[in-house]
Amino acid sequence: MKLAEAPADRRHLAPAAALFHSLADPARLAIVRRLAASEARVVDLVGELGLAQSTVSAHLSCLRECGLVASRAVGRASVFSLAQPALAELLAAAESVLEATGNAVALCPNFGECEGDVA
Repeated sequence: MKLAEAPADRRHLAPAAALFHSLADPARLAIVRRLAASEARVVDLVGELGLAQSTVSAHLSCLRECGLVASRAVGRASVFSLAQPALAELLAAAESVLEATGNAVALCPNFGECEGDVA
């Protein structure tokens, strides 16, 4: 069943909410965004995103368990890629929404940046 066709019962929205929750962490979102461009190794992501190796590995593990990221062995390293190509389209659509709304979402008192948020 498509999200737009879901009945009013919120239980049907739980998988979609879980998907968006999986992308809600800035580090995970940065990793997914980077992998939308091309596959990468952990060391590549660490260097490009400025995150600790343990942070990148933990988030990749989470994303892999969710079925959003896949990995394959290349020698002694693992190369990561998006398991769902539609995820890149979702990111592009989100960027369009953000562009259309300006800073409204970022400044939203419920969902925007909070004092405790870390980029």
